[in-house]
Parts: sequence; structure tokens; C-alpha cells
Amino acid sequence: MKVFLAGGSGQLGRELLATAPEDTLIEAPARAELSITDPLGVARALEIARPALVINAAAYTAVDDAESDREAAFLVNAEGARALAEGAAAVEARMIQVSTDFVFDGEQSLPYLTTEPTHPLGVYGESKLAGEAAVLEVLPGNSLVVRTSWLYSSHGRNFVATMLQLLAERPEVNVVMDQVGSPTWARGLAEAIWKWAAPPGVSGIRHFCDAGVASWYDFAVAIRDQASKLGLLGVTGDSGARTIVRPIRSEEFPTPARRPASSTLNSFASWEELGITPLHWRASLLQMLTELKRPELPESDPMEPERMDPSSA
Repeated sequence: MKVFLAGGSGQLGRELLATAPEDTLIEAPARAELSITDPLGVARALEIARPALVINAAAYTAVDDAESDREAAFLVNAEGARALAEGAAAVEARMIQVSTDFVFDGEQSLPYLTTEPTHPLGVYGESKLAGEAAVLEVLPGNSLVVRTSWLYSSHGRNFVATMLQLLAERPEVNVVMDQVGSPTWARGLAEAIWKWAAPPGVSGIRHFCDAGVASWYDFAVAIRDQASKLGLLGVTGDSGARTIVRPIRSEEFPTPARRPASSTLNSFASWEELGITPLHWRASLLQMLTELKRPELPESDPMEPERMDPSSA
């Protein structure tokens, strides 16, 4: 299968490249070679490549910056997604669009089903929702939207990387405790996407996250404790680095963009459809941190998929 991948140098894109099936031929142009904000360029690239599948793992992910730069967020997340969908339609390719939990307002206590009404709280979520709508409109029955949450990996910019830096530098870190979701390792999401890529006719909207729920505070404490045991914070053993992680309320850490209070996605249907037993987020985190003990990988493209801004100061 020939695949055209947008955002291949981001954290999810790199995992997609690393976990691709052996019989997959992937074309993943760098952002300097092709911007998804250039519809004519996208159309030409897809006409030349003629893939069977287009995967969009590129996104404008600066949640707070989007509040003052709405045009840029919509240009990438909505118009860029539409350009890829139109290019895919022209060559009769399927498309998988990666989206986010930020399409919901986080006001309900139960995990969100794919059928729940959407209600973004900010520009980032609005732009991603517009991208979903564009793809589903242009490629009805031939596109799949995959929403995920709190994505991280062993490379690139993400909450785990930021916490590791802060935990190594500071005696105390403040982290929000009243926003909850499901931390998700990009490796598991990439493997799920490849499973969805294989069968023809899989379309609509799916949710995929690692199992379990955490607050940003819970996530930060787990990062500290597991990284300490692995010696990633300069000290090995159970004692580890004892940086204090202090829970705070959202109002104590004001940001330009509002965050959903509870944006957990119900992924049971996806786990069943894919025939997988999901990893708990703590198990995924341990695997990812263990991977960090290998030599450091190069920095990724700043246009990464679904990066959550750290909620610590």
C-alpha cells in the first residue's frame, strides 16, 4: 500500500514511520518541501504520488497562541485538512485525519462517545473540528477521523518532555489537578492507525486513547516517580529525585485558552474493533521513559500533531 503522510516529522508522524507494515511505501515530505496550507502544491504532490491512503498527522497545536492567531490555526487545521482531502478525492485515495479531545467542552463526567455533541472552548478546538467536518464532507464514506488526547512520545515537544526538564531543574513544580483526560503514547496510536489503514471501508469517527484516566497532576507525579526509578532525573533507585509536585486549581494557572475540565474519550468501541487489549497509560508511560535511555533522537518538526501545552509553571 502506498501512503502519503503529512506531518511525518512530528511525534505521531515519526511513530507512524517507525511502525509501518513492511509492505507499506510511505511518502512523507518535510514541511519545507510541502506545506498543507498550499492547496495547489498539495494537489500536485498527491497527483504525482497517487497514494491509496493519505494520513494527516500535521496540525497547528499551540493551544494558547491560537486564541490570538485564529487565522493561522484555521489555515493549518481546517483549510490544510480540506486541501489534503480534496487532493485525496482527486486520486481516489482514502484519508485518515487525526483530531483531538478539544472538540468537546469537558462538562460531562462520563467519557465522550463519538456520537456526543461537540462544543470546543477555544480556537484550537474549533479549528480541529472544522478540519474534521471538511474531511468528512469531501470524502464521505472514504475517510476516518481519529480523535486522541494528551499525546506524548520519546521525542518532540510534549508534556512528558517538559515535565522531565522542570523536574530536573526545580525543587517544586505546580501542576493543575482539576483537568482530567487520558494520556496516550503516540506509539500505540500509530499502531492503531495502521490497523485501521488496512481494511477498506472503515470510515466515520473513532476515539483512541490509552486506558485509564488521570489529572495533569497525576500524570506529572507518575512521570516523576517512574523517571526517578529509571535514573532519568540524575538519581537512581526508589528514592529518586524528590522534586515536589504541588497540585493547583486551574484558576491558579490562567491561560489564554480555556481547557476542558474532563475530556476523557470513550475508546471501548475502537479497542474492540481493532481486537486489542489497551495498555493502561502508566504502562505506556513506563515503556516510553525506558525508550528515553537510548541515545537522544533529533528534534521534530514544530508542526506536531495534538501536543498538549504543559499545565505547570
